[in-house]
This record gives sequence, structure tokens and C-alpha cells, in this order.
Amino acid sequence: MVKLYDGGVYLVHGTEIVTDAAELAAKTGRAVTPEEGAKGTMAYGILEAHNTSGDMDHLKMRFDSLTSHDITYVGIIQTARASGMKEFPMPYVLTNCHNSLCAVGGTINEDDHMFALSAAHKYGGIYVPTNMAVIHSYNREMMSGCGRMILGSDSHTRYGALGTLSVGEGGGELAKQLVDRTYDVARPGVIAIYLTGSPKLGVGPQDVALSIIGKVYANGYVKNKVMEFVGPGVANLPVEYRNGIDVMTTETTCWSSIWVTDEKTEEYFAVHGRPEAYRKMAPADIAYYDGCVYVDLSAVECTIALPMHPSYTYTIAELKQNAKDILYECQKKANEQITGATLDLVSKVHDGGIWVDQGLVAGCSGGTFDNVCAVADILRGKSCGNGTFKMSVYPGSMPAYIQLMKNGALTDIASAGAIIRECFCGPCFGAGDTPANGEFSIRHTTRNFPNREGSKPGEGQMSGVALMDARSIAATAINGGKLTAATEIDVEYTKPQYFFDKSVYDKRVYNGFGHAEPEHELKMGPNIKDWPEQPALSEDLLLKVVSYITDPVTTTDELIPSGETSSYRSNPLRLAEFALSRKDPAYVGRAKAVHAVEADREQGKALPDEVKAVYAALGKTLAVDPETTVIGSTIYARKPGDGSAREQAASCQRVLGAAANLAREYATKRYRSNCINWGMAPLLIEDETAFELGDWVFVPGIRAAILEGKKSFDAYVVKANGTVTKMAVSTGELTPDERQIIADGCLINYYRNH
Repeated sequence: MVKLYDGGVYLVHGTEIVTDAAELAAKTGRAVTPEEGAKGTMAYGILEAHNTSGDMDHLKMRFDSLTSHDITYVGIIQTARASGMKEFPMPYVLTNCHNSLCAVGGTINEDDHMFALSAAHKYGGIYVPTNMAVIHSYNREMMSGCGRMILGSDSHTRYGALGTLSVGEGGGELAKQLVDRTYDVARPGVIAIYLTGSPKLGVGPQDVALSIIGKVYANGYVKNKVMEFVGPGVANLPVEYRNGIDVMTTETTCWSSIWVTDEKTEEYFAVHGRPEAYRKMAPADIAYYDGCVYVDLSAVECTIALPMHPSYTYTIAELKQNAKDILYECQKKANEQITGATLDLVSKVHDGGIWVDQGLVAGCSGGTFDNVCAVADILRGKSCGNGTFKMSVYPGSMPAYIQLMKNGALTDIASAGAIIRECFCGPCFGAGDTPANGEFSIRHTTRNFPNREGSKPGEGQMSGVALMDARSIAATAINGGKLTAATEIDVEYTKPQYFFDKSVYDKRVYNGFGHAEPEHELKMGPNIKDWPEQPALSEDLLLKVVSYITDPVTTTDELIPSGETSSYRSNPLRLAEFALSRKDPAYVGRAKAVHAVEADREQGKALPDEVKAVYAALGKTLAVDPETTVIGSTIYARKPGDGSAREQAASCQRVLGAAANLAREYATKRYRSNCINWGMAPLLIEDETAFELGDWVFVPGIRAAILEGKKSFDAYVVKANGTVTKMAVSTGELTPDERQIIADGCLINYYRNH
């Protein structure tokens, strides 16, 4: 059972929820204001320790360490180099877990890995070789620590269960840290996630996580806030179970997470050879939270998140009771989101059950030691069958992999017919074990957005992904693919002890922090290109709407697809060819056409008749200066940016000539920050009917408005027939640095200029 409180709450002694100040005073004899009580949260103390501004309402933070993987680190290091970086000022972990099996031919993937190793030597970084560990598994094992803060260029940078407040952001924010700048943000609100009770046998961390996501995502209850896990139920969960819940907090759109720590946390750090990383963490005797999510762990059931979002949740029992109706509504909703192919889920209901074609347990959420051992317990002596159903298991790190070999878990899994894979994030982002067209996959991974499983609807390919816990996936496997909750089977969970041996890291991981080698040459493969020059924001701005998306939410995977397209991650112009390719295939051509007009304008060439007509219409009532006005493209999406932290979702638009985004709201802070760091104004509008695809939007005085911090200013929509209408636009809150970054044209320009 998951319940949301309507307003803020006080937490007394870490166990008792009090809903108002009068009740608090009666119970404790103390009058505590919300402002004072907010200082009692764990989050407040960690933020205060990392803030350099002296103003807790306007944070300027420095992190303890950074982390990136091979989709993002080349662009970050290239940005920091161009901005004047000489060496890494803090530990920076470079893992190679995202694209190692996603080559499209040639040497480009391994070229990026060799770039990272050379950068680790040159600038003093930590290089984790290919398939050695998933990014978040390594950081849990080797970099987390109670009270620390880690910034990662992956949205699932979450180590809160280990007392580490971690944030997933776009690469620009890491580049700022690398050049000794700060991460600037208004102090986030904090929501208590109050756990009580103990999970039933067979209910796993993914079940708990999905139950929470299903309650809080749609209403934005924890959006851009810290989820602080408290309550007596925490003590009833093993640390890896907590990690499994924690990593999924990203799918709620929260900003970060933190948990109370205890003797189990202490033991985790001791086992991993880092006892000094532990300290007791708990809220003060009285702490105030902006809201509360009450979770009775004993009432959580085996749960499934249907395509195409982790919040589309049902208990497996209720899905099976009304399978055809629920799956029909799910596929109807999915088919409204996608074009070029059709998802068919209803056909999976036959022969007395719901039948799936594939099961995967993988990565930072699924591939933990405890999860894989539970899978082995269920599969031991059984068979996955020789039908269409197939199963793969991806352990999260080589130390875990080695221990799973030693205790026989991998033998039991392989003997049942499942395949043991390497430490790789592929199934989470559409680059590993892609199902066949029309198949239905169940996965203990992080996301089931469109295309995250690797299909290409624009080319007629469509498969569906549901998220489930590893235990229920294994239960389904021994039933040959018939959807089965782990609570429906009889199994003895052995819960073998974990022994961590980091010797494989000692032998293979290069740790150069504090030992930069400035003369070491960077290895630049032919696909690694510098960022193209970007223009500063002109006084006025003329935009053409080249994509118009009215879906409730537009994910970063729709803005720039993951999977094999990410092989070109280090070549900005080539990667940009894939922008919106699975959502709006004509976008790139339209954007390029506008970009060509701007290139001609910069060279003093005559404007095309279409643009002359736009200026003629505007000139009837406004002063315009076509010679000095930058012409850019823009996309409109109601709520863009849910999902990945990959900055390419914004940078691909920018290198194609985009100068702004238009939106009703931005799904995540990280996507909005990516737009800002790439010099695109994150414009907000109220009335999406004021313009349409192909219209022009003129924003006079935009540079001054942004630099002066105006809350709202005017824009003018020019239709093809020459009519001009006025509409209000705004940027929302911007820090002084963010305003200047947009004015300068991008983060690189900002550092060059200042």
C-alpha cells in the first residue's frame, strides 16, 4: 500500500509522522516552524556541507566525485578542454558500459574507449575498462560514502541507499565542475518516503519501486525534489534491496535521493574494504518534509509496468484477472505515441495466460548480487524451455560476477537455459537482446520507453517492454514464458553471503587521480570531432517551428534515439542526423534548411523570399533588423525531456541550428539545463494553438529580456498568409550564469568569454 499525504509533515524521532505544528507542539512540547524543521532533514545537512554560496536558498555546490560512461564522456571532456581545463580537479570515473556491443562497423566504439584511457592519463582520471562494471555498480562499490555527493552524466546516478546524495545531469554540468565552477540550483524540496513493514517472500525491490513510481509520477509529487527514505521499514531491507529501489527513483522525476544508514550500511562498506566511508545518518529528532509517501512494504504485491512507461503499473494479479481489457488499453495508448508500426499486446493472451517472449535481468537495477542469486534459486534444476521464450542475465560488476561463479549461481542459471552476459547496460537503452518484431519482453531494467528495447517503429519494427522484478521474471521463465508472479511459486531463497574481492579492479582499472600527465597525448579516433562553433544570441531572434509534438510527454530517447545511433556520440554533426528520427523523421531536413538560411545570412547573402515575407509582415508594426538577427529553428513539445541525462538530446538540436525550445513545461531539470548549456533559450508558452508547424516566431529584445531576468516578454507568430499575432513567452527562473550562457551562445563560449 502506497499513500500520499496532501501537505507537509513533521517526522519525530525518525519514526512518527505528525501532520501539523499544533499536534507537534502537543506531542513534543516544542514549536518548530517548517523552515526550521527543514534543516533537520538529511538532505539539508549534505547540501549545506557542499554549498559554497553561503545562501542555502541559492546553492552553488561542488561535488566529491564525478562519473560518466562512454555515451557521454567524450563530449564532456571536449567541452571542458575547450573551456580551459588542465586536469581533473576531483576523482572522475570513466566507465565503458553503454556502447561496447553497439558498433555499426569500424573502430569508432573502441576509439572512444582509448580516448578515455588517454584522458585519464593526461588529466588524472579513473578508467574502468569495457565490461568491467556497469557505471552505477562501480560507483556504489568504490566511490559512494555517507554524506558524499556524486554528479554523473547518467540520469540513474543514484547512490542514496549508501548515504550518498547523487545527481544525474547533462554533460555541461560536469564540465562546469571540471573547470572549477559550481552547480547552481535553488534548494530543492524534500519528500519523506516513509517505509514500514517487511516485503512478502518473492516481492523484490523492483516491485516496491514500481509501486511508488505508479503513485507519484503523473501528479509530479516528487518532481525535482529529494526523496528521503526513512521509517522503521528501512531496517528490514538488505542494502542491495535498497539499492534496487533507490536507482529507480529517477523514474519519478525526483532530483535526488537519500536514505537513513544503519549497521547494514556499515557492513556493506566493511565488506567492500572501505569502512571509513560509513557514518550514521538520520534526520534530526524533528524534521519537516514538504510531503510524505507512506509505503507499507508488507502490502506491496508483485508488480508490472506496462509499455511504455515505468508509471503504467498494475499488480500482476490484477493484470491477469482482466488481461485483455488492460492490455488493449495499454496498446491503444502506446499506438497513439508511436508512428510507423503497431504494438499488439492482446494477442499475447491465450491458452489460459499472458505469454511473453523474453526475460532480462540486467544492469544497475536488476544485475545486483542479491537479485541474481534469487534468480538462481528459482531456476535451479528447472528449465526455461525450448519454445520462443528466452532469458538473459547481466551481472552488474566483475567482482559480483566472480562471486556468482564461485557460489554456483551462474551455473544454476546457465543450466536452466538462460544466457549469462557481460557487465553491460545495453538492455536498458536499446542495444542488447533486442526482441523480434511483435515480441513482448519483461525486464528488470530501468526503463521501458518507446525504442528503449531497440525496435525502430519508423521502419515497421515494434516490440513491447514491461518492467518486472527479477524474481517474477525467473518465475515466468520456469513456466515457459507464461506470466507468473514470484509469490505464486514455492521456492527457498538461499541468500548466500557476499564476499567482495576488488583485486580484479586493482589489476585492470587505471586510477590516475592526483597523477595527471599533461604531456600524455590524447588518442583521437577519426570519429571524434570538436564541437562546432555556435553563435551568440542576437538582440532579436527569428525562429521557425520545425517540429510540433503534442504528446503528453516527449522523452529524451525520442529527441535523440539511444541504441546504435549512440555509436556516433563523439561526432556531433553525424549524431545530429538521428535527432527525432523515430518521432519526426522530417525534422532534420527542416532544421538543416533553416540552418542554411542562417549560414547565408552570416555570409551576407540575400534572404529567401519566405523570410523576406516574414520580415515584411513584422515590419508593419515592429522595428526589425534582418542583418543582425540570428535565424534559428525551434521545436515545440508540451513536456520535453523525461528520461536520460544525455546532453545530446539538446546538443543535436543546437548543432542543426536550433536557438530555442518551446514548451508548456520541461519534464526534468536536467533536460532544461542541457538546453541552457547549449545556448538554447528554454521558452515557456501557455497557448500551443497560437502557432503550428512551419510558422515563424519572432522574439524582439530577447537578449536584453534574458540578461535582465524578465519574467515574461512578447513574441510574435507569423503565419504563411502573413498574419501576425502576439503571444507571451517566458524562461522561468534562470541564475545569472544561466542567463549569460544563453546570451553567449553556449557553455563553451561562456567560458571563452569570461
